[in-house]
Amino acid sequence: MRWHRVLGIGILLASLGGGAAWYAWRGFEQTPLRLPDTGLVIRFEPGSSVTALARDLAAQGVLEHPWMLRLLARLRGWDGRLRAGEYRIPAGTRPGGLLRLLTRGQVLMHPLTLVEGRTFGQYLADLRAADFLDTTLDGLAPAQIMLRLGHPGESPEGRFFPDTYLFPRGASDLDVLRRAYTRMSRVLAAEWAARAPDLPLKDPYEALILASIVEKETGRAAERPLIAGVFIRRLRRGMRLQTDPTVIYGLGEAFDGDLRRADLLRDTPYNTYVHGGLPPTPIAMPGRAAIHAVLHPAPGRALYFVARGDGSHQFSATLEGHRRAVRRYQLQGGAGK
Repeated sequence: MRWHRVLGIGILLASLGGGAAWYAWRGFEQTPLRLPDTGLVIRFEPGSSVTALARDLAAQGVLEHPWMLRLLARLRGWDGRLRAGEYRIPAGTRPGGLLRLLTRGQVLMHPLTLVEGRTFGQYLADLRAADFLDTTLDGLAPAQIMLRLGHPGESPEGRFFPDTYLFPRGASDLDVLRRAYTRMSRVLAAEWAARAPDLPLKDPYEALILASIVEKETGRAAERPLIAGVFIRRLRRGMRLQTDPTVIYGLGEAFDGDLRRADLLRDTPYNTYVHGGLPPTPIAMPGRAAIHAVLHPAPGRALYFVARGDGSHQFSATLEGHRRAVRRYQLQGGAGK
């Protein structure tokens, strides 16, 4: 390798004249590229070359002598080893640093946040909106998507862990779902293994269903174990859960934002005012905190709760106490359980 470098520099010196050429070469290697303070994002396409890269950088005013970058890649043995992808080149990067970045494949990673409490349909919309992802699932029914993921017959609702994930440009929407599915499976298994004893939940999937309800009922971390406790005690006593988010989910597109008394009487599989026990599937994607709350519910006697109108809830152990709370807080826009 050394003799290639010596030969190349020797040719350069001979063609341009000794000391001046050596000075120019050292200056090229040591001088940072002309990058903006925020750096520069470039795409090195599959099948591209150092020549094309150098030409593009020169056209953008980043590189003054593109032929020197080609020579540097050849002398270092990097030509032919550059990996395709999207890269962020930070300010202060020198030519050698640029080439090392591309040979190592340190591609730019884009964040994608899957938010707690959203439904599978909303997740699909989030994936379509991520312009760095390749869209492969448009037009497919949920059952077809689960088949592609290798989980035929499963409902997708609740199966994908909400978190912020990093993906390179060109990853697919299926790649995102596959990673989020695996993450949820691992989190759920770990939480189930450490669950409190004697819960009225027969398997991790039932825990996932109840966690999705808790996720939709409150955004306050301190209240999740309390609300989980209410639902766990109701299940133990054979009481209906009577939770509005399940009714809303069952209404689907028919829900116009205003939940009416007639809706609470409508017979859908998800109406927990009509049907006892848990709904057939989760109603949203629960986060780990909601799963943990369901598997470690707060002790107590409360069987009811009502929204206070400020994001918090009033808990009651008796129906009469609950009715008083409903009369008080419904006047302020709360909704009872």
